[in-house]
Amino acid sequence: MRRRLAQLGWVAVAMLVLFVAGSLALGQGIHSLSKSVYPRKYQSLVEQYAKDNGLDALVLYSVIRTESGFDPEATSNVEARGLMQITEETFDWIKTKIAPDEPLTFADLYKPEVNIRFGAYYFAQCLLRYENDLATAAAAYHSGWGTVDKLLEDAQYSKDGKTLDVFPYRQMKRYVYKITRAFERYQQLYAEV
Repeated sequence: MRRRLAQLGWVAVAMLVLFVAGSLALGQGIHSLSKSVYPRKYQSLVEQYAKDNGLDALVLYSVIRTESGFDPEATSNVEARGLMQITEETFDWIKTKIAPDEPLTFADLYKPEVNIRFGAYYFAQCLLRYENDLATAAAAYHSGWGTVDKLLEDAQYSKDGKTLDVFPYRQMKRYVYKITRAFERYQQLYAEV
């Protein structure tokens, strides 16, 4: 009888070890799957232009993932182009700031290096303008500074007149959610240990 109980004890221990090993393998598989859903494509370009503009690279990955799903050929219904979906008007403005003498055209936004360079600069300007508040900067990147500036003047949308507390437009609210959620996931997946 004792021998039988001892054998059952070893079986239980073996099952527990298998369960723990299986759980660890499953956890690693889920982590790998999550990283494939939240990738860090164009890493050298993202890291470089994030550094050049004082940005967290994970913010840029969040914007690129949300805007284009890392498709450099993406074009929106308003003709925004490339990885970070930059419109022609915004491209022209950024060009005057960082590349006035370069022979770049709007078509060059399909090149990852140009798009990430321009998009990183513009997103950094949004963060500077709006107190480094990611949600307000994302709203401005999506809807424009003029729209956000108007909302900031209304106490029902902003308590301090500097950052938005409420995002009144459905598309804006959804966009801000996507950016902030992606940033949270990137932080969870790629946190420095």
